Amino acid sequence: MSTQTIAGAAQASGQYTTEFPLECRDVGRTFLVGKGFFSEKKTLRAVQNISLKVRRGEVLAVVGESGCGKTTLAKMLLGLLQPSSGEIFMEGMPINEVDIRQIARHVQPVFQDPYSSLNPRKTIESIVSLPLKVHNIGDAESQRKRVEEVLEMCEMPKRLVHSYPSQLSGGQRQRVAIARALVMKPEILVCDEPTSALDVSVQAHILNLLQDLRDELNLTYVFISHNLAVVEHLADTVAVMYLGRLIEYGPKDQIFNDPKHPYTRALLDSFLTPDPTQDVPEIAMGRGFPNPLDPPTGCAFHPRCARVMDVCSKVRPEQTTVNGIKLECHLYPPATQQAAE
Repeated sequence: MSTQTIAGAAQASGQYTTEFPLECRDVGRTFLVGKGFFSEKKTLRAVQNISLKVRRGEVLAVVGESGCGKTTLAKMLLGLLQPSSGEIFMEGMPINEVDIRQIARHVQPVFQDPYSSLNPRKTIESIVSLPLKVHNIGDAESQRKRVEEVLEMCEMPKRLVHSYPSQLSGGQRQRVAIARALVMKPEILVCDEPTSALDVSVQAHILNLLQDLRDELNLTYVFISHNLAVVEHLADTVAVMYLGRLIEYGPKDQIFNDPKHPYTRALLDSFLTPDPTQDVPEIAMGRGFPNPLDPPTGCAFHPRCARVMDVCSKVRPEQTTVNGIKLECHLYPPATQQAAE
């Protein structure tokens, strides 16, 4: 079943929508974690009840501190992990009904570290052409031409096609990783911190390349990041995660200009401004990131929140919508709760 067949089957079933090629509905993922062979295993809720939609042609940025569940969510979107609860839909079809090889033809990853994501024993041509060979797409000549075409799109000189990763700079290696992701013409790229391992001077070039490729190929991005400067530059929609939960979700401009959740506000307050007249920002988030194996009761953020109330430590907030922004915060109770009060 090809990517086109996936879409056609979904359309025939009455589920297909051209607007949202990826969708999560109450998705969760748990792991059993133990410190030793004989120790009692504890449940780690890496992702909890995530619901979001990725609109075709947009950049959805998933942001949060390390350990918040961003990468686990990315692996589930790629089909590398199965959700413990909830469902993920690709072109309207449940992702667990789609063969992993067909998922790979529809959505591809760009990993964080280009130093470790490329096989050091293979040439650039071999690395980029491997997906074509695995999926039996074309003959040797057409594969070679496709590799040259996609490397040119990623601004890689032809003279490097027979080089090895060790002979390339960090920026060149990430361009090769992007070319490998694009070689089968996917519609969606899941980018997991694609610039964090690069020098600052190189990051801008890679981000501009991703933006140009998006415009040229009408790509859809799920962009995992903790760098708010990158998110502000690239994203259309922002999903803020904290300890596995989606706590604020909506259009980037609204979230950056008027953040509702105290955690989102604290993240943005920690965002260094280029204005030389401004001081280094102060971050008021109380004690450090909590233990995911022993999360706080009620709202998980309450031990670090500057606006904590008594209810925050006792009751987990329900999701509500404020001016188009989805939130989990007791500062914005659901309309039914407001009516009861």
